[in-house]
Amino acid sequence: RDMQVQTRGEFGGLGIEVTQEGGFIRVISPIDDTPAARAGIRPGDFITHLNGATTQGLTLQEAVDQMRGERGTQIRLTIRREGEQRPIELTITRDVIRPQVVRFRLEGNDVGYIRVTSFNEQTEVNLRRAVTTLRNQAGGNLRALVLDLRNNPGGLLDQAVQVADDLLDQGEIVSTRARRSEDAQRWNARSGDITQGLPIVVLINGGSASASEIVAGALQDHRRAVVIGTRSFGKGSVQTVMPLGGNNGAIRLTTARYYTPSGRSIQNTGIEPDIEVRATRQDPQQANATPPREREQDLRRSLRADGGTPPAPSVQPAPLNLPPGLAERIQRQPPEGFPAFDATRPETDFQLQQALVLARGLAATPQRRAQR
Repeated sequence: RDMQVQTRGEFGGLGIEVTQEGGFIRVISPIDDTPAARAGIRPGDFITHLNGATTQGLTLQEAVDQMRGERGTQIRLTIRREGEQRPIELTITRDVIRPQVVRFRLEGNDVGYIRVTSFNEQTEVNLRRAVTTLRNQAGGNLRALVLDLRNNPGGLLDQAVQVADDLLDQGEIVSTRARRSEDAQRWNARSGDITQGLPIVVLINGGSASASEIVAGALQDHRRAVVIGTRSFGKGSVQTVMPLGGNNGAIRLTTARYYTPSGRSIQNTGIEPDIEVRATRQDPQQANATPPREREQDLRRSLRADGGTPPAPSVQPAPLNLPPGLAERIQRQPPEGFPAFDATRPETDFQLQQALVLARGLAATPQRRAQR
């Protein structure tokens, strides 16, 4: 049921993004136009009690499960807020919540920033809405897009295909190869690019997995976008969900591997960025002091990249052809003294700032589209 909620992209609840801090549940942000937002819950609030029972000792998932529920049912929250001497008691009626899997804003007045946090049934339609809104906000001055897929764990294959299709005019998007050659599948883009050829920069990191890697790999192989950041997670396996019936749940069975248009297996290898840009500064003398982020290849008994039928590349990626001097303007890691990352302050997001430099550099040069 949890899996179905995640893929459907809606559930009964309050509409708040939360984390765990100091043993209690801390509000990251209420979602606009939800019961939590209308009740006045604020970022930074601590939820100390649910229906009078303390949240201390609960896991984050247990607290989330208690806050979710049928539309129209009520729950009582006790909140501790900075600056308030007494706890705040709120009774909130649950409603249908549709998480914001696509967030967007204008950077300056010429570059659109679109962050996709997962691929559920709402993703592609929200991407289209984001591009349309950004065009309107820019007043005809939209010159480039940054598509942020960092820490996006993936989701539905059909949504990844549709998102890539929205940004490609033609060509293969992804293929799957299974144990038997006759079970291979391939998805191709239809004519029509919703951005009308705007330059695109894609941001990835070690938390970008599965559907995120499909989109990044397709745009990279067709040279439709420049991919920057750090190597992705490497989750290139296909799962088939088989309901067991009788309210006995389901089995999610691995049945195939994903391949990018050029025939690369995503499994275990991930997507290498065209330009590596680190989020934090790395001291060469301390390079091995912190263990690297765990990826698919680090997991016990993970699938190898081989298997299935031999890949037959349908597209050979063209060389990365950036305007002269642009690659040299991209810094590979933050300079000394760069401020610590703060999610509420885009200027502290070093990877994003380099993506904007790249996007504006691409926008300043006449497009040389390499799609085939």
